[in-house]
Amino acid sequence: MYCWLTAVLLLWACSVGAAEWSGELAVEARLFPYDPLDSRQHGANGSVAFEPEFFHDWQDGQQRFAWTPFIRWDQGDKERTHWDFRELYWRKSFASAELYLGARKVFWGVTESLHLVDVINQTDLVENLDTEDKLGQPMVQLTLLRDWGTVDFYLLPYFRERAFAGTKARLRGPVAVADKAVYEADAEEWSPHGAVRWSHYIGDADIAVGHFYGTGREPRFLPGPEDLLPHYDLLHQTSLELQYIWGDWLGKLEAVRRDGIDGSSLAAVGGVEFTQVGILSSAADLGWVGEYQYDNRDAPFFPVGDNDIAAGLRLTFNDVQDTDILAFVAIDTDKGSRFGSVEGNRRLGQSGELRLEGRFFAEVDGADPLFFLRRDDYLQLEFIHYF
Repeated sequence: MYCWLTAVLLLWACSVGAAEWSGELAVEARLFPYDPLDSRQHGANGSVAFEPEFFHDWQDGQQRFAWTPFIRWDQGDKERTHWDFRELYWRKSFASAELYLGARKVFWGVTESLHLVDVINQTDLVENLDTEDKLGQPMVQLTLLRDWGTVDFYLLPYFRERAFAGTKARLRGPVAVADKAVYEADAEEWSPHGAVRWSHYIGDADIAVGHFYGTGREPRFLPGPEDLLPHYDLLHQTSLELQYIWGDWLGKLEAVRRDGIDGSSLAAVGGVEFTQVGILSSAADLGWVGEYQYDNRDAPFFPVGDNDIAAGLRLTFNDVQDTDILAFVAIDTDKGSRFGSVEGNRRLGQSGELRLEGRFFAEVDGADPLFFLRRDDYLQLEFIHYF
């Protein structure tokens, strides 16, 4: 069915004269310096991703159709070879409201090291460990634009399960995860759920308060005869986002209260960022980032950032290539485990970009959720062609 739908949309899109196409083609290589814990896992690995973007506006921009498919082929992990509609929606704009119908990506959050409140879309975990990549979420979204703030209402009629790495993949758990999930909701993935969020600017502060109810995006795992069975429970989550600017300083906070199968729990991540403008003879800006991560959940959930300190540097060069580097290290103050991350970007010519990414695990405690990744340090080089 999806193949036919894709073909129909492609033919229709090509026939629309006022339509606009763009997108990217990415070639990726990952190098793992250490042998895997499991001999079935691959070593160095390559993949190719294709993500075109199409949109068409009419009625003086008051209506839009947008379509963003995503396809990846991966050399070593068949589960990472996948495709998705990142976005496929129709939008209607009114004088003080907007209506969206279809699959979309919606981001909530303000902090750098962890996104606690980002609950609308399911994480595409086979793409990257950082949980930044998301699956398209079917929804009806109504946005009301008022002087006292913006209110978003979401009706989410279908739940998307999280994908997990295959047997031959790196960056996976020690036990395989079953393809079939179980649910607390009687209607399983078809159980409707919803969310509401108010956001506003008050002076130098940005604030948002949201509430989500439905099937939680993060599963717990039940033991099966040969693998782990993901179980998705119902969840109430109330969230707060706060960002405040004073001079060269930026304060950020995300906090959530969750009510689910494990009772009530609290989690927060917050900190500051200070930017030095015009260093290296005005060739670059340097940002200093410090955040604290707290989560009081226990079994059956095992949060990574339960009592962690994260510190980082963001170096942004004032060059035509838009070069920037972001480096982070997170330290578990209870167990001593350390996780390092570095990301760099630089444009090449008019239509290319080079991205460097590294993930590093050190002194990982045996009780830490990252213990199974202790030999999965990697460097990733990605070339992207924009069109």
